Amino acid sequence: MAILTANKVTKRFGDFTALNSISLEVPEQSIFGLLGPNGAGKTTLIRIINQITGPDEGEILFNNQKLKQNHVEIIGYLPEERGLYKKMGVGEQALYLAQLKGLSRHDAMTRLKKWFEKFEIEDWWGKKVEELSKGMQQKVQFIVTVVHEPRLLIFDEPFSGFDPINVNLLRDEILELRSNGATIIFSTHNMASVEELCDDIVLINKANKILDGKVKDIRWQHFTNTYQVNYRNYENNIAELLAPGFELLESSYADDTHSVKIRLPKGTGSGELLNAILPHMSIASFAEVIPSMNDIFITEVNAVSANSILES
Repeated sequence: MAILTANKVTKRFGDFTALNSISLEVPEQSIFGLLGPNGAGKTTLIRIINQITGPDEGEILFNNQKLKQNHVEIIGYLPEERGLYKKMGVGEQALYLAQLKGLSRHDAMTRLKKWFEKFEIEDWWGKKVEELSKGMQQKVQFIVTVVHEPRLLIFDEPFSGFDPINVNLLRDEILELRSNGATIIFSTHNMASVEELCDDIVLINKANKILDGKVKDIRWQHFTNTYQVNYRNYENNIAELLAPGFELLESSYADDTHSVKIRLPKGTGSGELLNAILPHMSIASFAEVIPSMNDIFITEVNAVSANSILES
């Protein structure tokens, strides 16, 4: 079931189209990757979901109901550009922002103290925001985003500026939020995080949706019939063993082991490759190369750019 649905959403700013008839579904209790290069239209879509602006055409549905003002109380948004007031006290500000999301002062205080202890920043409650490091400030921003326990969370580059330890901390919290029933829209340029966290994605480029679906399905759909072989005890050129149509893509050597990537012709299986090389060498490992989300992102975005040049 989809918690959020966009139906043919279009947004223009003068003669510029920021979103062109975008349709998507965000499954409930999932981590949904909202991807695209800079200027693709992601921020515009996020602003529409948060009702900062409205679509020119189309609509957003929340639980099959047209998005309304009161839905803001069950949505949490962590923007890429953080927005804490530097001169204001940390605890005072967190309490104020939590109450804006509909919590009573008592409930806000109880939940905030729990989160501050969890993130080990309780000693900073009485400090001013400007006294905190960037990482500490972002922890506070994360807390005020999730403290009202929204059903839908939108995180825009949530790991930006964090060291690896705090990245792991936030990643674990995001996974726990999903386990506890929240749905997360996750916008990032870090494709490794997408592979690690996201269940589904949509890829937007130049205002248009160019790809969507489950991460695991998309990666398999983009396979290129390429295999990585690590082998020993063969010093000749492995290309000499390959039948016509087999393509040696990469080759390296380290610690007595050769590593190669070989693309097979369409309709050819891994058995034919193994039959050609097994009698001549000791195979240390053999695996199909599934394209990374980073590779897919680059391929799909470049394809759109190439088509745009051809059409112009």
